[in-house]
Amino acid sequence: MLAQLPPALQNLQLPLRLRLWDGHEFNLGPEPSVTIVVKDPTVVNKLTHPTLDSLGEAFVEGKLELEGSISEVIRVCDELSHALIEDDEGSRPVRSIHDKATDAAAISYHYDLSNEFYQLWLDQDMAYSCGYFETGSESIDQAQQDKFRHLCRKLRLQPGEYLLDVGCGWGGLARFAAREFGVKVFGITLSKEQLALARERVKAEGLEDQVDLQLLDYRDLPQDGRFDKVVSVGMFEHVGHANLAQYCKTLFGAVREGGLVMNHGITAKHTDGRPVGRGAGEFIERYVFPNGELPHLAMMTAEISEVGLEVVDVESLRLHYARTLDHWSERLEDNLEAAAKMVPEQALRIWRLYLAGCAYAFARGWINLHQILAVKPHADGSHDLPWTREDIYR
Repeated sequence: MLAQLPPALQNLQLPLRLRLWDGHEFNLGPEPSVTIVVKDPTVVNKLTHPTLDSLGEAFVEGKLELEGSISEVIRVCDELSHALIEDDEGSRPVRSIHDKATDAAAISYHYDLSNEFYQLWLDQDMAYSCGYFETGSESIDQAQQDKFRHLCRKLRLQPGEYLLDVGCGWGGLARFAAREFGVKVFGITLSKEQLALARERVKAEGLEDQVDLQLLDYRDLPQDGRFDKVVSVGMFEHVGHANLAQYCKTLFGAVREGGLVMNHGITAKHTDGRPVGRGAGEFIERYVFPNGELPHLAMMTAEISEVGLEVVDVESLRLHYARTLDHWSERLEDNLEAAAKMVPEQALRIWRLYLAGCAYAFARGWINLHQILAVKPHADGSHDLPWTREDIYR
């Protein structure tokens, strides 16, 4: 039977079992922890050059099934890909078109899937961004509350200040900042589904006088310096490399002199922003984040600096995001039956791979996440930030 396998798949010594459409099974190593069930004979040829993109595509299209814990599936499939493909460290980035209509469609594709689906595996406030783990053992609910507080402390929010929340999602941070720090918040999103639920939650908490959420493109923000502070969480990944300068210029124009700007988002491993190798980036671009482009930290700090903002603090939360994604993936896996009633089968397959795959990618340093704090200095170059970070942790 072993002779039926392509030569490339023999003697790999991976904890992987192949089960073919006719019932034949082949162990590619001792004690298999993962089984790839091949339902379409054409998949066998793909297995001799198994990019993470091609394997993911075959699973999404139902040409193969995967047995084993989803986190173990990701690990073993990466080992399979690594064993058979030379890691080219990713292809050169292909720049996407980013205009208002294209960006709105991309956001709708990702975020308007189903509010109920997201509620299954996100925290109680539906914070769809990296949590903050002070010890590493916190629940996802606690980690997201701690993330909100960490952001607000970094922004040195004071009662009565006016905060701009760019990409406000389901409004968790906006409500937290209003409730816990006494600020007024203007939040924007391009997702109609997010906005409807976010407004419901603002009303339920009686925060209508403090929190105003609108469907608005960042390029249409007022440029009169009316905001004391600006926060953008998990949004600039959708901006595109070509528009980063405009994005930063817009934030500069929205905040007053002496005001602070916090940009929290995923950053690329490579300085030119090209995706990670062996097809993982291509899978995410095709199935999860259309038109998404990750800038490197160096690229982002350069763009922020060029518009006149001064970078004053940078913090990597890469391992925090790995832990966050582990929580999300585990919660989705625990609720697969319910999720299958909320979204199409193909969508659920995509999200299972995406959450577990991203947890793996962050843990191994394929991508990062940075909080970048910047200030818009006064005309004389001064600002009012404390001399140390002590107040953040007090």
